[in-house]
Amino acid sequence: MNMKRLLISCVVLLFIFPSSLYANSINVEYLPSIFDDGTQIPERIEWKSWDETSEIVPKDSVFEVVDYETGLYFKVQRRAGSKHADVQPLTTIDTAIMKAIYDGKWSWKRRAIFIRSGSHLIPASMHGMPHGAGALANNFPGHFCIHLPNSTTHSSSKEDPSHQLMILKAAGKLDQYLNKATSEQIAFAFINGINQEDNAIVRKTIRPAKNVRTLRKIFFINPDVPRFKQQPTSLMVVEYPVELTVRTRQGLTKEKAVLYLERESLTSRWYVNVAKSTL
Repeated sequence: MNMKRLLISCVVLLFIFPSSLYANSINVEYLPSIFDDGTQIPERIEWKSWDETSEIVPKDSVFEVVDYETGLYFKVQRRAGSKHADVQPLTTIDTAIMKAIYDGKWSWKRRAIFIRSGSHLIPASMHGMPHGAGALANNFPGHFCIHLPNSTTHSSSKEDPSHQLMILKAAGKLDQYLNKATSEQIAFAFINGINQEDNAIVRKTIRPAKNVRTLRKIFFINPDVPRFKQQPTSLMVVEYPVELTVRTRQGLTKEKAVLYLERESLTSRWYVNVAKSTL
């Protein structure tokens, strides 16, 4: 272990004991980033499906999770999962780093990540909520999930669209996807961006340019699915009804709203017009 890594370990350990204190106190400046070991992100990131990645990181294998936004990384072990990877942080230090990535609070929010194993750097997505069973002595009460292209949830056997968006983001393919997306796909990308608190995704789906802070009153958006599938009456403008959970001085309240989708021509891409939408 080199001196820098030893220093990092010591700093993190100060917050691990007692466990009730370590979660909210870590100074991220002292945590490892992807560049600490002298490596660089490969010029060519490998786009791999769940089946391919499952062979690279089989059950019981140890690999690194690299956070797309911060560059922080930690080690995990794949413990289970046939349709996506159920993994656990390897040690208490890895748990502390993961919790720091989530600003000291466990969350179901999805994050764009890379799986780093040997020479492989594979775009993926994770959430940050311990659940289910866990077997390692790591201060992590359960396991968390990592999704890849074509992976599904274990309960529904369907892709999780918010995970898939984060995978596209990590791979640098999000713009390409949005440029060809249908109005419904743009609407759902906007909704998932709001629900995952990912301002980068939100900004790519809206027009005119607007400070995303004005949308922060929105806590959650639930599409009115039975009506969401209605056939649009225009090839240039589509309205989608949604239900908002918004923050008020009295707490969280629900409101009905409409997303206003439009494009400039039949060959242009779709955007959410936030000025016309009733958000």
